[in-house]
Amino acid sequence: MEEKKKNTPEMDLDEETLFMVSQTFKALSDPTRLRILHLLLQGEHSVNEIAEKLNLLQSTVSHQLRFLKNLRLVKFRREGTSLYYTHDDEHVIDLLKQSIEHASHH
Repeated sequence: MEEKKKNTPEMDLDEETLFMVSQTFKALSDPTRLRILHLLLQGEHSVNEIAEKLNLLQSTVSHQLRFLKNLRLVKFRREGTSLYYTHDDEHVIDLLKQSIEHASHH
């Protein structure tokens, strides 16, 4: 008789869940998006600050932030004409931190 694994939640992966998981991993598979998320771990930053600190074009940063915002991985607030971004998903941030820790041990 086959024994079920302990601590494994019993759930089917519906198409929407599969899509969201694959999109999250897609977001985390891009080095530029990883650099942006890592910077946002340290606090809120404007698009210009992100571009300057990561030595990227503002258009590149805006494009990547739009991708991350559509997945609800970052959020923003507006102050005048500037947008200030922060991370918006603790689960994904925990995954990012664990991945960085894992990679630093190899």
